[in-house]
Amino acid sequence: MEPMTSPEIADIQSEPTVFLPASIYVPPILKEGECYHVFISYSSTDYQWTHSVINQLESCGLQVCYHERDFIPGRTVLENMSDCIQQSQKVLLVLSPEFVRSRWCLLEANMSLFRDCLERKPIVPVLLEPGVSVPLHLCHLTYLEANDTNFESKLLKVLCTANQQLQGSTVVPYQPPSIYNGKALQPLIAVNEEGLNKWDCGKFSDMEVPDQLRLIIEDHDKYRKAVSMINSVSQNKVWLRQLWLRVLIYIAGFIFGLSLLACALFAAAVFSSTNNPYSNLITSPSFFFVPLGFIIQMCLWKKDDEKYIVREMQKAIGQANIILCEDKVLMGCRSNSKIFLVYVSLDGCKHEFAETFSERGCAEDLFQKALTFFSSGYACCLAKRHFPFPQPGSTGHLEGGVCFCQYVTQQLSTEQWE
Repeated sequence: MEPMTSPEIADIQSEPTVFLPASIYVPPILKEGECYHVFISYSSTDYQWTHSVINQLESCGLQVCYHERDFIPGRTVLENMSDCIQQSQKVLLVLSPEFVRSRWCLLEANMSLFRDCLERKPIVPVLLEPGVSVPLHLCHLTYLEANDTNFESKLLKVLCTANQQLQGSTVVPYQPPSIYNGKALQPLIAVNEEGLNKWDCGKFSDMEVPDQLRLIIEDHDKYRKAVSMINSVSQNKVWLRQLWLRVLIYIAGFIFGLSLLACALFAAAVFSSTNNPYSNLITSPSFFFVPLGFIIQMCLWKKDDEKYIVREMQKAIGQANIILCEDKVLMGCRSNSKIFLVYVSLDGCKHEFAETFSERGCAEDLFQKALTFFSSGYACCLAKRHFPFPQPGSTGHLEGGVCFCQYVTQQLSTEQWE
């Protein structure tokens, strides 16, 4: 999502650096079934700023709809919002952290209800402050910035432009999912991130589906199952990695080593006075190094703890991606406390696998194997927008980027299936 600079929107960049008189903007004529020029959706925490804008718009002759005044008592919020959008020419969204957290979630979670409305309505997002996490289904739109010195004139120009004149602009309604292909979503952070040991696995909440995934993943049990697969790493792979258990093992190993040493010394004393042929073996330096070597091995046991647990998480995420890829979502990790999420369609790549390995009859198995071993790394590369190899010369299935089957081909050129 980018600031509003599109030339299609009446050459907004050519605006002078001072406010233009409101009288030069003429509100569009309301057609049959339309009662308002714009419906404004905002969080109650942004009431003061929004209402100052509403007063300015209404002073210019625009009919504005907002919930405190225009919602009908006795009806649900969803019913009121749906009707207000239908009766308005445009939709203005005041994007703030609180709006994205609460009010947009209501719209997004019920997108099937609003999709028909939004397909016919230009959406005007207003970024109230920098750094707001823009919802996935708005990331392709250009936006107005509230702190722009020309904000008032830009907003009036868009609202006073007839909808048909905006059809070719970047102030466009809901787009097909393909517009988001390859987009990074908000990452998941481990709930036990604070105090997480390097040998431990982060645990991720599977109780609530994140707001950004509620619309994308229709069956929320899929998400919960995927996360539980990742959380199982902590239960099955790190039970010998807890600090107290390791200390116990080290102490036991040390005592065992000392016991062996004491036995060896005793045996050496007993057999030194005899002509036993094994006395030389007992008194040899190699015999005494056995317990010492054991202790050293215990101290160096799984020195690459962090790498080990990340590898185990990546394998679990690969299995989880077999489930999530059906909803065009992939996960990936490079640490034990953060999971990257990307929205990407693998339909073209899956079809490529089917055509390439059709004669062998194992295309589906190979595709799932590729997901298991390579999808986590691929998701991380997409999220970071960086691949550890040059852009392939051939066109893949992801417009402007590296598709999954291209990534797998590159990886197999340097490593084997694990």
